[in-house]
Amino acid sequence: MRWSGQQVLDDGIGAEAALPGMRGLLRSVRTPEFAGTVFHEVEAKSVLNRVPGSSPVPFRWTVNPYRGCSHACVYCLAGSTRVLLADGRVRPIAQLRVGDAVMGTEVVGGQRRYVPTTVLAHWSTSKPAYRVRLAGGTELVASGEHRFLSDRGWRHVSGGWCRSGWRPRLRPGAGLLGPGPEAMAGWEQRPHTAAYRQGYLCGLVRADSPVVGDVPGRGADHHGVDHCGLDHREVGHRGVGHSGGFPSDHLELEALGRAHHFLAEAAQRVVELPVAVPAGAWEPGRIPAPAGRGGIAPITDVVRWPENPGVDWNAGFLAGVVDARGAVEGGELRIRHTAPEIVGRVTSALRRLGLRHTVHTERHAEGGRRAVRTVRLLGGAGALLRLVRLADPAVGKLRDLGGAPVTGGAELVVESVQSLGMEMPMYDITTGTGDFVAEGVISHNCFARNTHTYLEFDAGADFDSQIVVKVNVARVLERELRSPRWGREPVAMGTNTDPYQRAEGRYQLMPGVIRALAGSGTPFSLLTKGTVLTRDLPLIAAAAADVPVGLGVSIALVDRSLQSRLEPGTPSPVARLDLVRRITDAGLSCGVMVAPVLPLLTDSAEALDALLTQVKEAGATGATVLALHLRPGTREWFLGWLAREHPKLVEPYARLYRRGAYVDPAYRHALAERVAPLLRRHGLSGAATTARGHAQSAEHATATPPPSGEQLRLL
Repeated sequence: MRWSGQQVLDDGIGAEAALPGMRGLLRSVRTPEFAGTVFHEVEAKSVLNRVPGSSPVPFRWTVNPYRGCSHACVYCLAGSTRVLLADGRVRPIAQLRVGDAVMGTEVVGGQRRYVPTTVLAHWSTSKPAYRVRLAGGTELVASGEHRFLSDRGWRHVSGGWCRSGWRPRLRPGAGLLGPGPEAMAGWEQRPHTAAYRQGYLCGLVRADSPVVGDVPGRGADHHGVDHCGLDHREVGHRGVGHSGGFPSDHLELEALGRAHHFLAEAAQRVVELPVAVPAGAWEPGRIPAPAGRGGIAPITDVVRWPENPGVDWNAGFLAGVVDARGAVEGGELRIRHTAPEIVGRVTSALRRLGLRHTVHTERHAEGGRRAVRTVRLLGGAGALLRLVRLADPAVGKLRDLGGAPVTGGAELVVESVQSLGMEMPMYDITTGTGDFVAEGVISHNCFARNTHTYLEFDAGADFDSQIVVKVNVARVLERELRSPRWGREPVAMGTNTDPYQRAEGRYQLMPGVIRALAGSGTPFSLLTKGTVLTRDLPLIAAAAADVPVGLGVSIALVDRSLQSRLEPGTPSPVARLDLVRRITDAGLSCGVMVAPVLPLLTDSAEALDALLTQVKEAGATGATVLALHLRPGTREWFLGWLAREHPKLVEPYARLYRRGAYVDPAYRHALAERVAPLLRRHGLSGAATTARGHAQSAEHATATPPPSGEQLRLL
């Protein structure tokens, strides 16, 4: 459920956002009886959800009055960790916001390359901290679950579980990938000092102006042409906007805008003429001012070579030349020019800023009179990013790393991974590419269940503490069931979130849902572990007289000590068995979903026999036994719990779930052989939620047991 898909904006409902980016929200509620829980009340646009055709579940439609955030996302990086923005700048991850443009990666033609992407979500919490130290001196502080891209694939900071099994971790000697420390060096934007501005104008004007010949000597000759090919007659006489002078037709507007701003500032610092110079008038070495304005900007001042250029002048000069004659392709910068003085000054500025480069010379076809020299920046993506921040060119496309190949380097080799022995505030983001650049290395987004990006919630305990309540679920469902296209197919509830969770005692949404389904002749099934269902037993019994109804109660185990640690906050096994009795006492059939069966914990024949004995005594008419199914998100939560509570079982579970979410087929087969005689002995071979009714016809009869290997949500 995306928030945008649940908004009711035409009527002006929820115009005031109670959470960032959540328009359409009616209100967020905190109550004393639900300490630590926030209920986000929304008015849904639709509630009848079609199950994707690829899903193996034996029903096509569901209704979920409540939505928790079904993810177990892990927070990753310390707040000061610098993230590379799409424009080449950097920003601490704690200061990022949804909508910011950052640099991610994607595989293009078999090669991973940098691409701009957008921050879709941003959150924080406290996690145990680890320090990753790299050979080049970079240190990253992250949670143990965080992943970085290495030359061996994605690697976690520390060992543990992930959605695909026991997670591979970083080890000393592993090489990380990314633009490297150069990408973050000197990340503070250089101020545009007076020396920088003069250097920029000098570089831009001289590099952009037409080359009319290579004349030996310094300064302008008696024809007005200097050694760098700068024709002052053309700059002044043709004026701004004429081809052949400054600016040339190919100069980008971003560079022109900056030049205009800098020239205006320069004009305030020079001696102005007592009268305005008419537009188009020529005076050697000067750009005429626009008509109607007094003062002129002296080109001879701003383009004059300084005797001892400092770092700021060199940075500005390099930025001006890059804006005039630079080109970036695949993350590599090249500057082409025919004037030896320009090329010499460029190489001098690069050396002054500590940037490696090469110069290649080639001859023109026209008699070989003028040579074209190409200055190529060395060092890949990291060097380009460092130049961007040291020189700060104005043209956006020259700051773009997009398309550059992702590589590594000796400075990105892992030297050590050390636990800091304490918890720290951690931050993470979700991006469109699933990754981003942090401190010069490629960093993966944290794990999240699929609905994380839909609900746009924070991670950690949000599943239990951030509950979405569709307060208009009954009204919308009635409308959808009245549609002529509705075929009265069975609707399953409790397949994602429990419709009779504790919040139902407060909101009482299910009575309206049951009336809408029964009134439209739609069969339905309910699976729950919530004892709140007893409130609606008379209503459900009445509905069963009109439509097939299937009821099931989820009971995973009867060991109260284990259950309280595994499912805190849920009704006890005794309370759930009592719920089964109440359902059957009301004249309704009730199945039990014995799930999840925990390998090596609750799967012995003795434990299962004891559970099924109590299930039968409670009056259940059928049972379905399923092994633990670890979907992404639930997997991380459960395996973290296992590592804390039963560390000796970590390795056995790694083997049993090495294939992914489902337990090893051999184990499933063995469990089925163990369970089958127990089900027959207790007379529980029927499905857990077979839809039954007092007056059901053959065409209405339906059963909705989950298929083999499919399991409802763990918690």
